Amino acid sequence: MPVNIPPLLPEQLLPIPGLSLGTAEASIKRPGRKDILVITLAENTRVAGVFTRNRFCAAPVTVARSHLMGSLPIRALVINTGNANAGTGQSGIDHAHATCASLARLIGCQTQQVLPFSTGVIMEPLPVEKIITHLPQALANLAPDNWFAAAQAIMTTDIVPKGVSRQIQINGTTVTITGIAKGSGMIHPNMATMLGYIATDAAVTQPLLDDLVRYATDRSFNCVTVDGDTSTNDALILMATGQAGNTPITVSTDPAFISLQAAITEVAALLAQMIVRDGEGATKFITVQVESGKTREECTKVAYAIAHSPLIKTACFASDPNLGRILAAIGYAGIEDLDVNLVQLYLGNILVAEHGGRAASYREEDGQRIMQAPEITIQVKLNRGNASTTVWTCDLSYDYVKINADYRS
Repeated sequence: MPVNIPPLLPEQLLPIPGLSLGTAEASIKRPGRKDILVITLAENTRVAGVFTRNRFCAAPVTVARSHLMGSLPIRALVINTGNANAGTGQSGIDHAHATCASLARLIGCQTQQVLPFSTGVIMEPLPVEKIITHLPQALANLAPDNWFAAAQAIMTTDIVPKGVSRQIQINGTTVTITGIAKGSGMIHPNMATMLGYIATDAAVTQPLLDDLVRYATDRSFNCVTVDGDTSTNDALILMATGQAGNTPITVSTDPAFISLQAAITEVAALLAQMIVRDGEGATKFITVQVESGKTREECTKVAYAIAHSPLIKTACFASDPNLGRILAAIGYAGIEDLDVNLVQLYLGNILVAEHGGRAASYREEDGQRIMQAPEITIQVKLNRGNASTTVWTCDLSYDYVKINADYRS
């Protein structure tokens, strides 16, 4: 079961003026579940996004990136689950274009004003006719308060839908931010997460929105890993309808922008953490903090060496404080001039290693107590500078193997 994710209620996800969502059941992979999501955007909505850098990126990523870089404003998004439309060659590109064209005809815009997204099994032809046939069904139930159904519609191996809303005051005006995401396995940062959609009604210029999505991603989805695999379909889209009524934000030094940036980053971080908490078969949520490094880059190297290690992740599953595995990961992280005698390692608030070995005050029972909790913090102090970073990951369990072994059955 997901680790400490409170049940999501529909009323917790606040509508964004200028944005509507509709879902449909097209039986793409199996019948009886929502597997198509359409999001429509009011005129003058600004859209920014980041995508996977996997060289085998999916056809919809190629098309969405191209449309987003075009001169026409984006008016709609169409998302399907059950099929990734990745590793499908030119036919996959053609199917993504056909999906966009069909939705464009139905809502009265140009094909280039639609962004397509897909998630699911790789190297299988997209059942494009199923999708096109069910687009009218999705449009028929468009509603601004349909975020909960939307969060359900983008799920694949996720156990629970993931969503969060926040409201802030900007110069006396209430601004709303709502986001949903999907992802459970094959999660490792490479510009974005599996699929994430965040919207706000704030008025903000396009260059600032472009900066904002990158800033938020680097502090959220680029700080998580479940299994070290980077998907072919990763995408995070940020939409600003501009209908809150605030004075348009035009400069990054404006306190209004700083407040908006902080709120959107918080929403993105919470969604990213939900993905880890719902990691396939996860039983532990693990925070890896690396502090007092020379640079953020070297801190990140150490954090991911720990977070990626299957030996550490399986030890966490077994509630085993196997300190040697953590020290080994710190040592092979790639810091050539690391003085291991300066390094301090903590499990929770317990000092477990210093001066190149086990701390004199450490007791095995203390380590076991920390490791038995559903949430574990591993803290590394390099004691060679002022930089730091935080990464979130989960354990690897028997269920992770079972889920991924049975993924196509």
